[in-house]
Amino acid sequence: MTARAGAPGALVLLGSTGSIGTQALEVARRLGRGAPRVAALAAGGSRLDLLAEQALRFTVPLVALADERPGIERALRDALTAASERLGRPDPVTTILTGPDAAADAIEASGIGEGDTVLNGITGSVGLRPTLAALASGARLALANKESLVVGGALVKEALRRPGQVVPVDSEHSAIAQALASGRHEKGLTSPVITGTSEVRRLILTASGGPFRGRDRASLAGVTAEQALAHPTWAMGPVVTINSSTLVNKGLELIEAHLLFDIPPERIDVVVHPQSVIHSMVEFIDGATIAQASPPDMRLPIALGLTWPERPDLAGLVAPNDWSAPVAWGFEPLDDDAFPAVGLARSAVAASATHPAVLNAANEQAVAAFLAGGLEWLDIVGIDAAVLGEHEGLAAPGLDEVAQVEAWARARADELIASHGRLRA
Repeated sequence: MTARAGAPGALVLLGSTGSIGTQALEVARRLGRGAPRVAALAAGGSRLDLLAEQALRFTVPLVALADERPGIERALRDALTAASERLGRPDPVTTILTGPDAAADAIEASGIGEGDTVLNGITGSVGLRPTLAALASGARLALANKESLVVGGALVKEALRRPGQVVPVDSEHSAIAQALASGRHEKGLTSPVITGTSEVRRLILTASGGPFRGRDRASLAGVTAEQALAHPTWAMGPVVTINSSTLVNKGLELIEAHLLFDIPPERIDVVVHPQSVIHSMVEFIDGATIAQASPPDMRLPIALGLTWPERPDLAGLVAPNDWSAPVAWGFEPLDDDAFPAVGLARSAVAASATHPAVLNAANEQAVAAFLAGGLEWLDIVGIDAAVLGEHEGLAAPGLDEVAQVEAWARARADELIASHGRLRA
């Protein structure tokens, strides 16, 4: 495959050993000469063997680790040496950065700028600083880290260097961006021109319903982590999978869609679509609805994040829908009583600029506690709601204020989680 005109010259891949990162490198291999050069990789540090292999296979000179334990750099060097011997390739890594700001520092150290791409596949609100660093560099930001917008939406908007600098990678928001190409909507972070005109009536986010679709609230008492992690459609990391089971993930996506496309939350609906083939829809003012349909494979939106607005040839990597066999797609209304998380997200984004950050921080603590066996599944959204209810909100927070709000929310969530544990005992 020959290089595409206007293809990004370099790629900084954040979260390279996670689900998004590993699939992004699969896509890069498929694009061949049309793929961006991988200038830097960033990862948490729990899978050093995989990270070392990625660095060698893609000849990456710069690697960043969020882990700052003593000896972590030496451990990565040892992993690189072992991978070099195993693969018969020279070790290309000349720079290793470590610590909580390593991913953001890697963006600056890589020297990327306009015409290059940062793919932020980090999980959690720790992705905010790298998102801001990516925008400041002038590079295109392929954004899979929804928490960046949820936690620091106003900061992300302020950091934008040019319209259209952000390309969404979440399958739902990628679908909306594709559907918006069918009409006029020149607003939001993803638009190449901001004029304020729009033909959009509403956005419709689809949700698979997760592993507990169709169950009422009473039947959800006592569900286990194993059950919650058994997603029927998608293979994702544990935090995102638990968030999908509670539908917190869909609530965060509603906030993300509001910020990405500048559509009021009350004009964003959620509908359950168990097959996960229609990834989201846009309803226009003439009554037409444009839906984007493709197999539930994240490599398609990842590839679009790297090549937008062009479509890459993914034949042999992503199979298209099979139209030769009978198929039925279903749609169901969201059960807000059993799954109140979407409504909670609506109230959070309506309350203040910092309420979404509080929601996300409290939820991260509650999910961690659930996975560790210290909290019931039904209590996750309850903890989120309780912490939100105590937050007074800030109108125009800076980065330090967002960090302080997050720290408070985490601490308060931990207190409430501990109280739940004592009550059960």
